[in-house]
Amino acid sequence: MTAPLLEVDKLRKYFPIHGGVLQRVVNNVKAVDDISFGINPGEVVGLVGESGSGKTTVGRTILRLEQATGGTVRFGGTDVMGLNAADMRSYRKRMQIIFQDPYASLNPREKVREVLTHPLRLHKIGDPSEHEDRAATLLEKVGLSRDHLARFPHEFSGGQRQRIGIARALAVEPEFIVADEPVSALDVSIQAQVINLLEDLKNDLDLTMLFIAHDLGVVEHICDRVIVMYLGRVMEIASAADLYARPNHPYTKALLSAVPIPEPGRRRKRMVLKGDIPSPINPPSGCVFRTRCPIATADCAKIVPELKPVGDGHTSACIHTT
Repeated sequence: MTAPLLEVDKLRKYFPIHGGVLQRVVNNVKAVDDISFGINPGEVVGLVGESGSGKTTVGRTILRLEQATGGTVRFGGTDVMGLNAADMRSYRKRMQIIFQDPYASLNPREKVREVLTHPLRLHKIGDPSEHEDRAATLLEKVGLSRDHLARFPHEFSGGQRQRIGIARALAVEPEFIVADEPVSALDVSIQAQVINLLEDLKNDLDLTMLFIAHDLGVVEHICDRVIVMYLGRVMEIASAADLYARPNHPYTKALLSAVPIPEPGRRRKRMVLKGDIPSPINPPSGCVFRTRCPIATADCAKIVPELKPVGDGHTSACIHTT
């Protein structure tokens, strides 16, 4: 059996809240609270959940763009949380990110030529005289042309800017990419183009990817497995096919019930959740989903459910499901 390329174990990320005259820590925002999962080489894993569930924080903490409060992240068997700045730089070449906002993530004062050749210079990849040719090849790989090298980001559409962001992530030939809601800021027609591009790149380059999204319809088409998060915790993990055919956790069922069926006249039976997602500053005791769960009981307030097997490669964190 192939060892996972990425192993996340009991990862926690708390953001301190300061108060009082001395600005002491008075509480914490528990953005990510004790989550574990693995990603195999060549696998695309979806990370889904409502806004505020901690998805983006997971991706940023894995790449050490945020420092973890606790837990470990092993990449290729090495605990990246224990690396110093110099050693981490070599790992940044192997682990890249596609940001959510295709405009804010690009320097408006740099032409595309500089955007794409800068990581090559930083990591000393190839001969400097070949950098522009490599940049042009990257643009062609994402559906743009060499002529676009001389343009600034504001001269492109949102979809084109996201393609440039993808090309920048691919410039250093990474083994692993965190795609942080790469299509959420784009029009629906452009979303399909970018998703198709990512699928092609996944197949051509054998990329390993953590695909963060809140749109389960998008995740179904590109991901091999799906992790469902709620308020900083993992609710369910399963293969994409199994999750969509046989969702186990009540939260997953509610999310899937909101996905429209692309067939006239067919509708899903909606499972509407009451209220809003609670504050991560003071999450509910026991199961964090219990305040909105339609099958919650008194035991749910006392027991923190652990992920348990409910099928082949399918785990769920609910004390009432089997």
